[in-house]
Amino acid sequence: MAPAAPFNPPAPDAPGKPYVEPWNIPPITKQTENFAELTSIDLSLLDSEDPAVQADLVQQVKRAIREDGFLFLENYGVTLEQLHRQFALAQYTHTKMSQEDKDRLLFDPDTGRWAGYKHPYGFKKFKGPADGIEQFNWYKEQWENRNLVPECLQPFLDEIEAFANYLTYSVNKRLLILFSRVLELPDDWLWDNVQSKGSPTGEGYFRHAIFRPVQKETSEASKGLRMHGHTDFGLTTLLFSVPISCLQIWGHDEKWTYVPYKPGALVINIGETLEIVSGGHFKATRHRVFKPPADQLNSERLSIVQFNSSIGDLRMTPAAASPLIQREGCVEEQGVYKEFKRLMDAGVPVPTNSQWREIQIAEATDPTDTVRNSIGQDQIMLDGKLFQKREYFGVKVLLPV
Repeated sequence: MAPAAPFNPPAPDAPGKPYVEPWNIPPITKQTENFAELTSIDLSLLDSEDPAVQADLVQQVKRAIREDGFLFLENYGVTLEQLHRQFALAQYTHTKMSQEDKDRLLFDPDTGRWAGYKHPYGFKKFKGPADGIEQFNWYKEQWENRNLVPECLQPFLDEIEAFANYLTYSVNKRLLILFSRVLELPDDWLWDNVQSKGSPTGEGYFRHAIFRPVQKETSEASKGLRMHGHTDFGLTTLLFSVPISCLQIWGHDEKWTYVPYKPGALVINIGETLEIVSGGHFKATRHRVFKPPADQLNSERLSIVQFNSSIGDLRMTPAAASPLIQREGCVEEQGVYKEFKRLMDAGVPVPTNSQWREIQIAEATDPTDTVRNSIGQDQIMLDGKLFQKREYFGVKVLLPV
């Protein structure tokens, strides 16, 4: 396989581009306890000419995604300088977007998509209690129609689009090669059969987000949560590591721990689509966004994320051609795969990928919603433990609170 080409973005100082302030990188926390240890994968090793090096890389990935569902990705082709330019553009998004554009491009989650601008008042179009989270999300139509993008960002669309394209068609494509190898399938099996295409993000989306400090009453209402514990419903999520520690994962010890900062690294988590395709061998990552350590409570957390999605009209089932699945069977004691299998065994059609992701967006609740987030509503006690429950199309999922 030919070595992957490094990211080669358009010039940031081309004629007509306004000056963009460098990313104001916040200091990391001094707290050292309650941090997870994640496997770090060097993606450049996929280009090694030594078969033993590649085989060892596949085994590292196999352990990480079967046991943790989370991993760090390094040496994936984007330099730290190039990445910091993208963070500067994300920062520019949330300092320069006009109120007129915020109103004009306001999202409508009832459609089952986050496309456009998310206001800092919860995850519904109407304004609920302040949550301090603002986003701009690019879907296919945002890439195709400049008028659906904030005016302040239009001079930089070449850079942002090139970055999203590289993440999809280089970084994620190589990741899926590794995951296909774990399933002992041809290298391009997941890319050819599951990954959506047709835009810089396929049917997925690219996000600039900022988490601003919240008032005491908001934090108390949400019990410190910024986003509920959840698993992503897509294929893979590419989240860039940032200094403000808010992201937490659910570990084998059934405790939440912060993901540490690793400059330049991508944090990769496995979505429910891959859990289903792998027959439960891959673990969809349980994670949440929580208030940061005490010394970062007054800091803003800037975030860049790409959500890679499967083909929308597919109904996901395990990859029957996988020698791993044929040899070891499926893993049925965890997550959404167990529920999908229950429906399939009963002869009930499972939801399509687009149905599965869109209903979850349309039905999303906010951590500040003290009515829905109570026992008997969206939460239940099971064996003395508190869970958030979801049920869509007959698929029941419990996630730890």
